[in-house]
Amino acid sequence: MMTNLFSTFDPATSMNYSMNWLSSLIGMLLIPYSFWTLPNRNKVVINMIMTKLHNEFKMLLGLNSKGMTLMTVSLFMFILMNNFLGLMPYIFTSTSHLTFSLTMALPLWLSMMLFGWFKNTNMMFTHLVPSGTPSVLMPFMVLIETISNIIRPGSLAVRLTANMIAGHLLMSLLGNKSTDINNMILSIIIIIQMMLMMFEAAVAIIQAYVFSILTTLYTSEVMN
Repeated sequence: MMTNLFSTFDPATSMNYSMNWLSSLIGMLLIPYSFWTLPNRNKVVINMIMTKLHNEFKMLLGLNSKGMTLMTVSLFMFILMNNFLGLMPYIFTSTSHLTFSLTMALPLWLSMMLFGWFKNTNMMFTHLVPSGTPSVLMPFMVLIETISNIIRPGSLAVRLTANMIAGHLLMSLLGNKSTDINNMILSIIIIIQMMLMMFEAAVAIIQAYVFSILTTLYTSEVMN
């Protein structure tokens, strides 16, 4: 029995320690495909995805990528792995917790801001005032751009967490009601849950891509 509706997203499994966070490390056992003797379909698909993302992120970053695509592609694969692990039974969804997503977003944003202000100070000041802004509106534009830069890590973290919680919460609601209904409605609920599972798989891919592509766009603003 759940104590409340949101207890599904509680990472604690006991009073003293939690084993749910170990789900983020389970996928590490599946990573070293390069040590296999022969190529396999999983390795081919993963290589195609990583190559496609590398080319896209490199185009966004321009000539100043300097290995940044390696970080963003790795970030995509890490988030995607955790999102899909959360769809399996009895595995805690790490990305549905704000602690996990904010821990990824905040250091990335802070490192980019420090690099930009120390390396390209004039360019960072230029980004605060878009070209063509009237002189009267310049102080307001500086304030707006500053606030938008500050809330970027929060928006990245909340977007990922909220989207991962929404589908799981809906499936939990449908699952809790399945014990008090007849077989006809139960079969309909099972079909709906299967459709929701497919939808959640698509959301897992999209949210990993959105997190990594926004990180790339924010990086391109600092480097270019």
